[in-house]
Amino acid sequence: MERGGTTRPAVRGPGRPRPATVPLPALPRPRTPLTTAFTAAFPAVALPVVALPAVLVTAVLVTVLAAGCGPPGSGGARVPSPPPPSSSSPSATAPEDLCARIVTHWAREVLDGTAYGDYQSMGLSDGQYGILRDAVAAARPVREQRGAPAAHEVIVRHVREACAERHRTGRPDEGAWR
Repeated sequence: MERGGTTRPAVRGPGRPRPATVPLPALPRPRTPLTTAFTAAFPAVALPVVALPAVLVTAVLVTVLAAGCGPPGSGGARVPSPPPPSSSSPSATAPEDLCARIVTHWAREVLDGTAYGDYQSMGLSDGQYGILRDAVAAARPVREQRGAPAAHEVIVRHVREACAERHRTGRPDEGAWR
């Protein structure tokens, strides 16, 4: 019983009967069975009722499998060969470029007021978030004086320099979140 003395009807639980189902109409039966039609079309072949489906399945399988078999050049289905491997693998993005790309994106979002969450939800480390905060702080006065495009240029320049400095030794400074 809920507050106020009213009860809510039970949804369907133990002890509740299932709603009545409506039977589907029966499909009409063919006038002539398949075996009768087959034997009428091919009177020389008299197959028992059980053997007809097996014969049809076997005939279809043999036809399908034989179409793809045979020596090369015989007209069977050919599977294209994979392209030859390229001489060099695609290069990985440099860590400072990756840092600059992700921090620039989120710094623009913060400057424009469309960012959400904290640095972890943005996928940034503590060090990257420090770069973001510095870049946004440098871009805010520029936005007020010269507009958003100029502020975005300040962000790009500031973030590139800071990420390059952060990765100058080949890896970020010490600590797991730096």
